[in-house]
Amino acid sequence: MNIRRLVGAAALALSLAACGASQSATSEADGTLKVGATPVPHAEILTYVKENLAEEAGLDLEIVEFTDYVQPNVQVSEGKLGANFFQHKPYLDDFNSSKGTDLAFVTPVHLEPLGVYSKKVTELGGLSEGATVAVPNDATNLGRALKLLADNGLVTLKDGAGTAATERDVEGNPKNLKFEPLEAAQLPRALDDVDAAVINGNYALEAGLKPASEALALEKTEDNPYVNGLVVPAGQEQDPDVVTLGKLLQDQKVKDFIAQKYEGSVIPAE
Repeated sequence: MNIRRLVGAAALALSLAACGASQSATSEADGTLKVGATPVPHAEILTYVKENLAEEAGLDLEIVEFTDYVQPNVQVSEGKLGANFFQHKPYLDDFNSSKGTDLAFVTPVHLEPLGVYSKKVTELGGLSEGATVAVPNDATNLGRALKLLADNGLVTLKDGAGTAATERDVEGNPKNLKFEPLEAAQLPRALDDVDAAVINGNYALEAGLKPASEALALEKTEDNPYVNGLVVPAGQEQDPDVVTLGKLLQDQKVKDFIAQKYEGSVIPAE
């Protein structure tokens, strides 16, 4: 190949790369918006939208289910998904910071109050000296779990511990509770082996637990920063399909569906 042809080929390759880079990352080539979600309640809510609202709004929606909190973000970052729906903003902020991703939180949808569950006791005061409490092992949900325990008088935290609190921030522990950090998805299965577990709402529901009636304690909902919502690559917030899905997820019909199906275990965002 001569120099002129080589330069021309290189220019064409750069042009194609630029076209690819400018193409929306939120939609598949056939116009389908592919959204990753954990099964309960996120995929269920998306399924309601797909079956009842999406067609009329001109949205072709594909739902991809995940059972962990990592791959949905990884795959949005890599362009394999256009969006995901499973997380709250504090978790997203920590993920972006620790993994070097650039994902944006665009639409609040619902709150899943974190709860304390047990098969050994019927009230938190019944936990014995040295009891083992399983907690989420990711940074934001661990801090959230410790705050829930603190709000219910089981521990006290150092001033300013905030959402990033760890076991090192536990200042008072009158029952000498032992904390067992586990991946969030494993917490329901740990109930047989520990005295209590602090479980994320989606995994509690998936395991057949009823947060509103079976949790020994639930997070307060007022001014709660842990509202779950739609997440996309930064820069894609105004993609037409993303805007459409965001509006549908905030539709009153979706709020009514959430309220009726989950009976207070999942709370629509205001």
